[in-house]
Amino acid sequence: MHVVVRRSAGFYVAESLELALVTQGRSLDELLRNLRQAVRLHLEGEDPGLFGLTASPRIAVTYEESLLGDGEA
Repeated sequence: MHVVVRRSAGFYVAESLELALVTQGRSLDELLRNLRQAVRLHLEGEDPGLFGLTASPRIAVTYEESLLGDGEA
């Protein structure tokens, strides 16, 4: 499963490319905890194969950072 992470308004925001799923956290650790929980809840009672995922999906994270310094800290 592919996830894109960006900084926005002081939060790290993760958006899944395969699932209709977005979550956030104040730190990367919090974001990953929230992401794991969101994925578990989203797939609860579902066949991951219906979403193009394996039975035990792994998360590949891409971090995007603005090169122009948009003021995010």
